[in-house]
Amino acid sequence: MTTLLPPLELPTPLLLADHPALDLLNTQMMVEGQRRDLLNSDAYAAQWLEQIGFGSASEMVPGDGQLLAQLRALRDCIEDLLAARRENRVADPAALNAFLLRAVPQLLWEETGAPVLDRFRQGDAASQSLGRLAYAAAELLAQGDFNLVRKCESADCSMMFYDRTKSHKRRWCSMALCGNRHKVAEFRKRRQGVAD
Repeated sequence: MTTLLPPLELPTPLLLADHPALDLLNTQMMVEGQRRDLLNSDAYAAQWLEQIGFGSASEMVPGDGQLLAQLRALRDCIEDLLAARRENRVADPAALNAFLLRAVPQLLWEETGAPVLDRFRQGDAASQSLGRLAYAAAELLAQGDFNLVRKCESADCSMMFYDRTKSHKRRWCSMALCGNRHKVAEFRKRRQGVAD
């Protein structure tokens, strides 16, 4: 008789990378030793975009899987370009540029106020959110200091972050997560050394 295990409860994506494009990459993370995708529906993708400040989830949820597919496609192209940038090699930005087409500026002029330049005023709310995220990624790739784009030093973690600390010596995705685990492991090693 086969015993079925309960479905794995995936954690909520963490926003700790100090950059939205890196937070998007972190929606795939190591869970119980396996790389897992934490985005699993349009509703969840819309909620994540709202959580990072790129739109209202209630305005984005089409429910047909397109938002999720597009967000995953954007994540894949950002991951490829980021890897190329970190390795100082040339890569094709065509996929990211397709998302950047959603970031075409438009001038808005309401009767009650002065004109406003809205860089992302195009298409539906989901397209605007994806365009904003693509633009943030493009800015990181073109202007970011890649000495400060790092992977968490924990061997069990796949999280990326932009080190904005004053000393630029950040090592962990989060001190509360991987940093604390490292400290506990080091403490145990020292205690075992003393006990021997």
